[in-house]
Amino acid sequence: MAPRTVWTFNFTGWILFTVSAIAFTWTTWTAGDTVGLIASLAFLIACICFIVPVWIHRPSKTED
Repeated sequence: MAPRTVWTFNFTGWILFTVSAIAFTWTTWTAGDTVGLIASLAFLIACICFIVPVWIHRPSKTED
């Protein structure tokens, strides 16, 4: 696979993880679950920490 394709799959996966972390945060917030909220926020922060280097080191669109 081309580097750009591999990057797209990785980035899409991290976006989906981030969306699930946001949903997890929302449900624990509405349920009033403090421990779950702390865990979901940690999950969300971790997802963002993993997305940043993936985005910064993305291959150029012309790279094969």
